Amino acid sequence: MDEHVTVGTKYGAVKLNTTYSFGLDDQEFVVAFATDSPDDFLDLVQELRETEGSRFTLRDAPIFTCVQTPTKTLVGQLAQI
Repeated sequence: MDEHVTVGTKYGAVKLNTTYSFGLDDQEFVVAFATDSPDDFLDLVQELRETEGSRFTLRDAPIFTCVQTPTKTLVGQLAQI
């Protein structure tokens, strides 16, 4: 994990949130990233996948991306569908 922390500090525009995932499949923890810079996020993930620790990842979970939208705006957009 030290290597992941070192890599992560290079991408200051990407905020990291980590939580334990007890009861969610067999994962030990869930990692969520938040950023306004998708390019930095993609570069970070690519670099993390090349770290020594990633060799011990049994399976890589899917990555979901989205745009943060205020609830009122989202409801208005859904109403147009």
